[in-house]
Amino acid sequence: MKRSIILASLALVGLVTFLGLRNERAAAQEHRLQAPRSVVWKDFLGVNAQFLWFAPERYQQQIDRLQALGLQWVRLDLHWDRLETAENQYQLADLDHLVQVLGERQLKSVFYLVGSARFITSAPVESPYQDQYPPRDPAVFALRMALLAQRYPSVDAWQVWNEPNLLGFWRPRADAAGYARLLQASATALRQVAPEKPVVAAGMAFFSDLPGGQFMFDQLGTLNAQQLHTIAAYHPYTQLPEGNQPGSDDFIGRARQLNATLRASGVPAIWATEWGWSSYAGPKEAQDIIGVDGQADYTLRRLALMATQDYDRVFLFTLNDLDARASVRDQNYGLLDLDGQPKPVYLALQRFLQRSGPSLKPEAPPRLGATVDGLYSIAWTRSDGSHLWLFWAADGGEAKLPALNNATLYDPLSGEETRLDASQGLALKVKPTLQMLTWE
Repeated sequence: MKRSIILASLALVGLVTFLGLRNERAAAQEHRLQAPRSVVWKDFLGVNAQFLWFAPERYQQQIDRLQALGLQWVRLDLHWDRLETAENQYQLADLDHLVQVLGERQLKSVFYLVGSARFITSAPVESPYQDQYPPRDPAVFALRMALLAQRYPSVDAWQVWNEPNLLGFWRPRADAAGYARLLQASATALRQVAPEKPVVAAGMAFFSDLPGGQFMFDQLGTLNAQQLHTIAAYHPYTQLPEGNQPGSDDFIGRARQLNATLRASGVPAIWATEWGWSSYAGPKEAQDIIGVDGQADYTLRRLALMATQDYDRVFLFTLNDLDARASVRDQNYGLLDLDGQPKPVYLALQRFLQRSGPSLKPEAPPRLGATVDGLYSIAWTRSDGSHLWLFWAADGGEAKLPALNNATLYDPLSGEETRLDASQGLALKVKPTLQMLTWE
């Protein structure tokens, strides 16, 4: 769950010099994007879920909604201090039942364990943040991860901690060496008991940003953490789908550079284990107030962008809104409201997935008769062989497709569909929101 929006730009020490994408407005241009590989939505797109916040009958209903989207991957949080309330005294009945349900419903899961139990925390005795300090002995944490993996062999992947580059998860300050020790101990322990299950490194907040313009991925690289061969993960939250400032368009640049560097380091896969926007009504925190309609709009645009970048899997935050135990902003990230009913973002995502079909193959975006400034242009071939074009531009405009005379225009935010026919090529009004054009 997010605490702040960092506006630093990416600079991987000794590997990447990232120029021209700080906070200046980018020159107007057309962004023609083509994915590096095909996308199968049920394998590519997952969601975070806080099932243990709810009674079983409630999270069963949430699973119904998830499966109605055609999705199967969930990421779930486990807090060590709640599972082991005193040394060797475990509270696992609710978790036992949840894992059984996940198996019965044929969901794929990644669990992450985070926070220190009170008996082993390195926190000062007087600190009110006992669980936000790392454990005194990484081996004790690693043993608990191994015990969980043994108890729950149906879990598909295990993730070690969450956002250790943020104060809210690793006090008194971010410590790459300390996290590397925890990751090494945990990966070793997990592979001893479940060698066939992937081990996922902690999802770094944002692009692994640290105070002072540093990056935890850099620091872990100097410690040779990539030799552990764990899946790399981070949480690319930004103010807008395209970046942190209007017109900066820096998400694509940062994601492309970071993912290329991670690939070159030899990581087995790259996951974005959180991303999304809250629909909260205020008072304003770090994220701008965008409401339920803005949440739907931003989510579709970012998903379209992420599918073109070198991610193996992405997990939207989150499936269901949360109650007052969460902060005001964190209460409202859900696809579903607190009663489990679809929000506009759920309906828009459902329409998007239905229109795109279960899988897509990348193709070159169509050539236009004239450039549309700031246009995002992404093209795919659907599983039935027909063509799909996704497009939008912040300032709108008109797109002319001289080689295309017949197509269907679809707005996934509203569900409006328009049949287009013209003998001299199509002319389309470009909106700031994502539109979908299909043709044979």
